[in-house]
Amino acid sequence: MAECGCSRVHSPRRVVLTGGPGAGKTAVLELVRRSLCRHVRILPESASVVFGGGFPREDHVECQRAAQRAIFHVQRELEAAGDAHAPAIVLCDRGTVDGLAYWPAEGDDFWNATGTTIEAELGRYEAVLHLRTPSAEQGYNHQNPLRTESALTAGEIDTRILEAWQRHPRRHIIESTGDFMEKATTTLNLLRQELPTCCAAHLGITTPGR
Repeated sequence: MAECGCSRVHSPRRVVLTGGPGAGKTAVLELVRRSLCRHVRILPESASVVFGGGFPREDHVECQRAAQRAIFHVQRELEAAGDAHAPAIVLCDRGTVDGLAYWPAEGDDFWNATGTTIEAELGRYEAVLHLRTPSAEQGYNHQNPLRTESALTAGEIDTRILEAWQRHPRRHIIESTGDFMEKATTTLNLLRQELPTCCAAHLGITTPGR
């Protein structure tokens, strides 16, 4: 984690890092931890918290719906905890809107089930960084033990996530290329632009902060 002499009390801004399975979120988040300051608070992925804790992961429709409701509410509470101690940025490994892409029925059912609206959930986040899932030819892998999707299925999920977030006014799409570091660097630079001026100055970032 980079040193930052900023002691300002910030107003937290939520930024979502999303994308289909195998898009590279985990690797990018590790780069963020090493490159940005302590005022960027990184949240764990709520689905990993839920399934890693033993929640049933089954094909039955009602089990899928139950899982997505659980993930949604865990995400909400993770974000509430993330706002504590006034970080500059709360970086979310996926957001509540991602659940729409995994819901096994029509989208309206998801919002009814969670008691909210697409407009309200999009409004929770200042920016969205979408990492596209690579194809099998571009290096898709499933080394993550919680990842069960094939390259084809992962691509389909990635497309649904893209559609779920399409109405967000500040969405950035980072395409997969043959060079993952290019993809990671692009994402990191976009995130640097979300830093407030005080942190950007201490980190020697010339891009104007917020």
